[in-house]
Amino acid sequence: MEEKIIVQSGAVELEGLYAERSSGNGVVITHPHPLYGGDLYSPVVEAIATAYKKLGFSTLRFNFRGVGKSSGSYDKGNGEQEDVFSAVGFLERQGLEAVHLSGYSFGAWVNALAVKKALNLAGMTMVAPPVAFIQFQEDICLPMLSSIVAGSRDEFGPPDLIALEMANWNPAVRLTVIDGADHFFWGYLEEITRRLVGGVQSG
Repeated sequence: MEEKIIVQSGAVELEGLYAERSSGNGVVITHPHPLYGGDLYSPVVEAIATAYKKLGFSTLRFNFRGVGKSSGSYDKGNGEQEDVFSAVGFLERQGLEAVHLSGYSFGAWVNALAVKKALNLAGMTMVAPPVAFIQFQEDICLPMLSSIVAGSRDEFGPPDLIALEMANWNPAVRLTVIDGADHFFWGYLEEITRRLVGGVQSG
């Protein structure tokens, strides 16, 4: 059962949904682009949350600044990185032993930038990182990234371009491609959950 919470991110208040489990593991899940309707209720975000719940994780999905009932305004990924730090801090204050991070589309990009700023994590996954839509910085290293799920027909995150980026991020990442899926994964949400359940690293 998810409860509505507020996460403080500097002067900004972020609305979130938090589900607590007893495993000692937790995950922050970030949503797609705020300017294109992305929010914590995205079906893909919910599919990610379902995967982690199946693995016994506490889950926190939240709205970036300026989205839904979160205060503030869209900040081109800069303030949104602060939001990720704040959400991770919320889970750490719950006493969780290991905090992970997962993101879909824009959320995956923001997460990667936050990790570059020395965000400490036990694990990380991505769904449809938008490598053909948003420029990822060349010097991003993601040693904790274990799994990426992509769609074979995704024009914003084509698997071949993702594979090229993985050489910089972490060559050991497992890239799984859902045949027939585009960037929005309509009809493939259960498949996202299944692929992630097999790709999350423990600890």
